[in-house]
Amino acid sequence: MRIARQISSLAAIASLAFASAPAMADAITLGSGNIGQTYNFSFNGYSGGTTVSGLTSTAAFTLTGVTANSYTFNYSLTNTTSDPVNSRVSGFAFNTDPNISSASSTGAFSYTTLGGNYPNGIGGVDVCFKDASTNSCAGGGSSGLFDGQTGTGSFTLNFAQPLTSLTLSDFFVRYQSITGAGNITSGSGTGTLTSTGGSTSTGGTPVPEPGMVGLLGVALAGMAFARRHRSQQRLALA
Repeated sequence: MRIARQISSLAAIASLAFASAPAMADAITLGSGNIGQTYNFSFNGYSGGTTVSGLTSTAAFTLTGVTANSYTFNYSLTNTTSDPVNSRVSGFAFNTDPNISSASSTGAFSYTTLGGNYPNGIGGVDVCFKDASTNSCAGGGSSGLFDGQTGTGSFTLNFAQPLTSLTLSDFFVRYQSITGAGNITSGSGTGTLTSTGGSTSTGGTPVPEPGMVGLLGVALAGMAFARRHRSQQRLALA
């Protein structure tokens, strides 16, 4: 009975582990079969190596079209910064594999720059989408998304050669006009893939934490041992 109770406890722990939020791969790989798929990201906020509590945003990217040399997406980005901090999201960025040759965008972030640098130690990014016509990915202008605002639009990524799949990684946002965070007036945020939804689920699928897999394995092995132990007891008593 004691063994059975131990196995039951291990199974319960494994069940709770899998019920919690899964770890997500931050890179997403897409092909024509992913049209209609939406990838949701959450972004933190930091400046000069310091995390700014309350400086946050979210984004959703939906693949809407694929040709031999291009991928088209709809985007929706929301500034979720909370009091006492205020901010303005002035753009977003990511890296591509293979290398991008050109890009175009509409909506809230209708300006693009290839091969720019992102501040706060991020460095080079393959493409950024901005609220202003500048040669920099660091921001500029005075538009963008203030606290609670959502901006939408679409963008197209073009490539020099035909491709069968595309990988996007290293998602970032740019914060400006920050107040309520001491001397910090601008910052950046790194994106974490939180969920996917739509017609398929190949890119950016949930990946269980290694510890969760181990717990489940222990529970299953223990249950098998308990069954074998009970069978031996029955044979001994027969």
